[in-house]
Amino acid sequence: MTHGTTPLAVSTREQVLAEIRAGDRFVIVSHEHPDGDALGSLVAMQGVLRALGKDSVVVIAAEEFPLPREYGFFALDGLATQAPEDLDARVAIFLDCGNIERIRVEELRGAETIINIDHHHDNTRFGTVNHVVEEASCTAELVWELLPGLGVELTAPIAEALYVGLVTDTGRFSYENTTPRAHQMAAELIEAGVDVAALYRQIYEGIPQEKLDLLARALGVVERFDGGRLTVAALTAADFTAAHADPSHAEGIIDQLRAVAGTKVAVLMREAGAGDSAIARAFGGGGHRRAAAFSSDLEPAEIVDAIRALV
Repeated sequence: MTHGTTPLAVSTREQVLAEIRAGDRFVIVSHEHPDGDALGSLVAMQGVLRALGKDSVVVIAAEEFPLPREYGFFALDGLATQAPEDLDARVAIFLDCGNIERIRVEELRGAETIINIDHHHDNTRFGTVNHVVEEASCTAELVWELLPGLGVELTAPIAEALYVGLVTDTGRFSYENTTPRAHQMAAELIEAGVDVAALYRQIYEGIPQEKLDLLARALGVVERFDGGRLTVAALTAADFTAAHADPSHAEGIIDQLRAVAGTKVAVLMREAGAGDSAIARAFGGGGHRRAAAFSSDLEPAEIVDAIRALV
């Protein structure tokens, strides 16, 4: 079977279950700049495979470290920063990755068998098996739904990882992708032992001074365009240096821009970034309909002009 094809007679979920049951060795990966859903899905899937007695390696590129402070509590068992030497003998599971170009460790793109599990509407179906469910609130939801079919118990560590994916990708259950199914999932995860208050403090409180200083710099250069419909801020390398911040400290700043009254599109530029997937795709990026990113060599003013034209 070649990448990008799946038989239609069997559901894609059943295909994933069959591949996992049959395989002995796996490698798990997600997109560059991994967020809560990417990391939560990775950790949960690793827990599932370990529970099944599978040999599984989690790959996160060295350039991604340090990870955002919010997710520093994940144990990341079986972590590697490069593709395993026996990649040809492993089934690759790509989680929360809309297109294969977003995988930083390029060798993984050549895996013989790729299971593509994702919920992004613009997923390019690059896998051998493509379990892409746009209606799902997050990729963690799709991992959660695999557990009964694999006979894996929902332990507290797996539930905690899944809850991180769920709560971050639904914006604490406030985004449009928050479905009744998402709340059902949350209830089951809490019953399995998730400490909601402790996780909330871990993810959304305890902000380091460096992150606060970086946020202050972003808010100090906010610009509004087109009657306030476009809200933009830019962070330079000098801003990160002055705040003693690393790239992970920029996590969540875009939420402050999006919350400004009248904003339809919010943009935070580090090297470059945008918050609408149609815009991001126009620049070779992608993501959620209302949360996406791209990279560009254009100057900030040129990016703003281009986004204004598209909006």
